[in-house]
Amino acid sequence: MIKYIGSKRTLLPVVLDAVAAVPGAASIIDLFSGTSRVGHALKRAGYRVLSNDHNTYAATLARCYVAADLEQMQRDATRLLAELDALPGEPGWFTHTFCERSRFFQPKNGARVDAIRDAIAAKQLEPELEAVLLVSLMEAADRVDSTCGLQMAYLKQWAARSHNDLSLRLPDLVPRAPAGKSEAHQLDALAAAHELTADVAYLDPPYNQHSYLSNYHVWESLVLWDQPEVYGIACKRVDCRTRKSPYNSKRKFHAALAELIAAVQAKVLLVSFNNEGYIEREQMEAMLSTRGRVTVLTHDYKRYVGAQIGIYNPSGEKVGAVSHLRNLEYLYVVETDALEQPLQLTAPIDPSAEAADEPQTELFE
Repeated sequence: MIKYIGSKRTLLPVVLDAVAAVPGAASIIDLFSGTSRVGHALKRAGYRVLSNDHNTYAATLARCYVAADLEQMQRDATRLLAELDALPGEPGWFTHTFCERSRFFQPKNGARVDAIRDAIAAKQLEPELEAVLLVSLMEAADRVDSTCGLQMAYLKQWAARSHNDLSLRLPDLVPRAPAGKSEAHQLDALAAAHELTADVAYLDPPYNQHSYLSNYHVWESLVLWDQPEVYGIACKRVDCRTRKSPYNSKRKFHAALAELIAAVQAKVLLVSFNNEGYIEREQMEAMLSTRGRVTVLTHDYKRYVGAQIGIYNPSGEKVGAVSHLRNLEYLYVVETDALEQPLQLTAPIDPSAEAADEPQTELFE
């Protein structure tokens, strides 16, 4: 999958264990699906997943990794990917924008992206098959980019991987889950909460001022293929200035999340948040307790790669010290009145945890 800040790769075992503790659970809502890493893992575990994200690149990832089933996609996708991978490069808007005006990719790879993306558009495929091809292209470009994992900027010197040749691969599709056909939606989170119903709902909202659209604007333009007006050194889509989420606003965050929590239709809510977010743990517990009993699972993990590298000025000189290199990720488990029996949750033992004075499982009434 693509490099992604906020990826829940290390938290997956905790999420899967929490869902497994819900008696009879068969369906899961993922309201902020992002890369669909969580939805993909839940589908692989046998659940019917209803993914949702308002960004087009994220909805495309969900259509590939959650909605598309291996047994239906594998033959056609494999044939088409081989055909597309044989295309020579043809420089176009993508090359001009992200290889010449900016330096996210080597021009040779940008030209391949242009040629392959044009060919996909010309085929006018059904949505799930097209999503599989688009995700293959997105991930191929991600493997040869020259960034630290965010598209707010690119590296001053070319990353070693950027010199490699772009190559398509079949994404890691999984068969249809025994619980039924999964779905991918592209709705505002509140609208999705009103529309979708499942046994469990997983919420991983943005937690600070940095929007995922701005962080991954290249993928949004690659998927939409709308050749938007761009601005700045990073050549961001101009709509990054106008497509704002209340979850990226400290002033609006609390009210937006409270309204969302009240609207979610599920017996159990799982909410992922960390200790750098807009609201403190105590506020989150109080908000969630309006829906039922709250258990808090704590997980320690490394901060994003930029924090590991340090703070530098435009001349490349180190100018500051990073305050901390690890964060705490909280998984809040909310048992609503609709749940017929209490959950039996066991917190994982994290050998890397540095918060030894804090219990890893706590109950909040």
